[in-house]
Amino acid sequence: MSAFDDYVASFGDEPGYLNWAAFGPLSPAVRAETALDADLLGGMRPSAHALVGERGVQAREAVADLLGARTDEVTLQPSSTHGLMQALFGLSGTVIAATGEFPSISLTLDRAAHASRGALVARWVTPDEGQVTPDAVVAALDDDVTALAVSHVDFRTGYRADLGALRDVLGPDRLLIVDAVQSFGVVDDDYAAADVVVGHGYKWLRAGRGTGFARFSDRARERIVPVLSGITGTAADGVYADERPAPASDARAFTVSAPDPIAAGRLEVAVREVQDAGVAAIQERIADRVGEIIRIADRHGIRVASPRGSAWRAGIVSLLPVEPGHLAAELVNAGVAVTARGHAVRVSAHAGTDDETLRMLDDAIAAFRNETFTIG
Repeated sequence: MSAFDDYVASFGDEPGYLNWAAFGPLSPAVRAETALDADLLGGMRPSAHALVGERGVQAREAVADLLGARTDEVTLQPSSTHGLMQALFGLSGTVIAATGEFPSISLTLDRAAHASRGALVARWVTPDEGQVTPDAVVAALDDDVTALAVSHVDFRTGYRADLGALRDVLGPDRLLIVDAVQSFGVVDDDYAAADVVVGHGYKWLRAGRGTGFARFSDRARERIVPVLSGITGTAADGVYADERPAPASDARAFTVSAPDPIAAGRLEVAVREVQDAGVAAIQERIADRVGEIIRIADRHGIRVASPRGSAWRAGIVSLLPVEPGHLAAELVNAGVAVTARGHAVRVSAHAGTDDETLRMLDDAIAAFRNETFTIG
């Protein structure tokens, strides 16, 4: 078997899970690493503790490799929101963001603007269908704008922003801040177009909570003040007292404390799994699964809010049935895990989504349509 086949096989044979955009059940390798590290930390040998303590460096190296960045540009964070806080609380000027962004962006930007006492201003835009396109950004640009904060993949519709095109319209003098929670590890893209990239391993990477990270480019570090810099974010070597060292010159400046080594180990293993399998191959398999989900929805007359072109989507398909609550209940009864929110039912497939899972989805939607037609 190839490394990709091994990766797909690691998803197991329990069908029905289509909720990867909400949470990714931990991979077998991640679970094994967690048990190993916990055993080492449970002993009394300092050498074992030190060995687990190296997980942080290993995780940063793995993330940097996948981003095509330097290790000294990458930090580990408790979550992607923590990474966004490090970026947005240290900015000044005007930051563009869409009103429909996930709260990790919208709420953090709002709080940072209020805390800045006028130094930072949020410029909210409401683009058509919530899609942050280059045209939507251009319409909001002026000399006051210093940055754009955007989700690489929209959590509601699955629309994938064009990072290269956004970089082009922003130009070299503005920062591009990207939340890659719904794309990192499953979308093969040029993340170097962004100045700040944040992510979290608890969804598509299957690494669990506490596995956040952030990359700060040289340009980002020049323009973002490390307001939230903590004990690990200084230029000092070792333990210090009776002094207050300056912030570190590298991305460590945007850290508060040492990372959880067990979480770092989970992240490192998960990222290496993705590297071995190949992001491009994972993306291709997901595109096939997503395409089949869209075909199932079309066959049953369910409206799809997600982009149809594979270049503009990732693993999320947003369904807009006439009775979303009824469809969500039908899916639950059929053993299909999805996210129902408001008027939409969000379905998200991964590389390990098998044909049986898609058959269960098809059958449940068929039952929903039959019941709806009969009641109507």
